[in-house]
Amino acid sequence: MIACDGGRCTVQGPITLDSAVSLLEKGKELFTSPQISVDLHGVTEVDSSALSLLLEWRREAAASGRSIRFLNLPANLKSLAELYDVTELIGAE
Repeated sequence: MIACDGGRCTVQGPITLDSAVSLLEKGKELFTSPQISVDLHGVTEVDSSALSLLLEWRREAAASGRSIRFLNLPANLKSLAELYDVTELIGAE
């Protein structure tokens, strides 16, 4: 689930293969501000599709002239980003 208040968005629940496509589509609808902050503190479960989702959100933001940043990545997502060597591409804070 994604909820946004202006440019500040929060994601809660799992980001797995089962939820990634719907989260991608919901992000397209909600990420309309020029600067978007996505807080991932409420994410409960991840798999490698979570990395794909964040990278796709970043690509879409760049293509639309927006900036996006990811906050409060869960430890398991940070570990996956390090494992796949994409930490810098995600640009998480």
